[in-house]
Amino acid sequence: MTSKDALKSLAKEAILNPQEEMLEVGRKGRSLYIGIPKEHSLQENRVPLVPEAVALLISRGHQVVMETGAGDKANFSDHDYSEAGAQIVSDAQEVYRANIILKVAPPDDEEIDMMDAGTILISALQLSVQPRTVLKKLMQKKVTGIAWDYIRDEEGIFSVIRSMGEIAGNTSVLIAAECLSNANNGKGLMLGGIAGTSPTEVVILGAGTVGEFATRAALGLGASVKVFDNSTYRLRRLQNDLGTRVWTSILQPKVLQKAIMRADVVIGAIRAKGGRTPCVVTEDMVKEMKDGSVVVDVSIDQGGCFETSEVTSHEKPTFTKHGVIHYCVPNIPSRVSRTASFALSNIFSPIILQIGDEGGCESLVKVNPGFRGGVYLYKGTLTSPILGEAFKLPYKDIDLLMAAF
Repeated sequence: MTSKDALKSLAKEAILNPQEEMLEVGRKGRSLYIGIPKEHSLQENRVPLVPEAVALLISRGHQVVMETGAGDKANFSDHDYSEAGAQIVSDAQEVYRANIILKVAPPDDEEIDMMDAGTILISALQLSVQPRTVLKKLMQKKVTGIAWDYIRDEEGIFSVIRSMGEIAGNTSVLIAAECLSNANNGKGLMLGGIAGTSPTEVVILGAGTVGEFATRAALGLGASVKVFDNSTYRLRRLQNDLGTRVWTSILQPKVLQKAIMRADVVIGAIRAKGGRTPCVVTEDMVKEMKDGSVVVDVSIDQGGCFETSEVTSHEKPTFTKHGVIHYCVPNIPSRVSRTASFALSNIFSPIILQIGDEGGCESLVKVNPGFRGGVYLYKGTLTSPILGEAFKLPYKDIDLLMAAF
């Protein structure tokens, strides 16, 4: 027998012999204590986790405590959450004893006072309305603050912003349809078109996520759509994503003015990278619009892109100016709070599971650059250049900070 044959024989014998079971060595997990308080911000109807997501977290060994009524505005009852395994408490102070506080809106002064030192806070940041006093309080309590609106997914996309933008875009067209109908003292037009009648004309300002999904919804209803943006790249991408050609144009005032004069609906979906949204539609342009036409300013949370826009509420969402119906409610996704809560929960629950699997928030910050991008406070140290420059506060680069720990 040659040496080669001998090796083959030994290999065969080894395969036939009983083998030791090889178990996968898992990561060092950690049980998390998560608190979900009731939202008290004006018009905030969403909840960060739906009962199904809570049940998933509980099944993985985590603990969830919720303030009673936290899900009411999204039509989730305390019973739903209790059945999922959450602990329901009436005292908000008990919720804020949790290691991780998960909420939709930024905390106010009273909520920060209830937090323990070293708490991990996951919430929106909302740079345009973030008070300096709130930020300094969080710093004094050595809080690690993570802004969900700045967390990126594995594709580099701001997943929560995109998801809420999709909802706002779709919903803005449905809002416009309501405002055009007789039921809401509108002009009596159906948004779209039927055989033998001219379709309603919709102008959309902005070709980002909100603009794209507003365009999809309007086209789906049969409307004639024109999209304006100051980026040919975004306009080209919009047409490629839609799979069909729509009328597009750069934001040229004369072209825009003519389009708005003929429009039945104008949707403002321009988002500024920082600061206020540029005002691209003047009051004179609004005066030239048809009586009974509708303006939906989705950009109102950043100041609005119509000169005639004024902030309204979900209770009284519209006003009429120069014969044009204006809808200027910030936070449109809260209008469809249950759908928006499912969308948020689909993003937050995997993040919470990752925190547990990695052994804690600090570990995930180190290994996940997308999650690290949402950190604006790390154990009380400011890491956001935008906040630092806005409030004249010292800040440190998060990557350098991680290297030091």
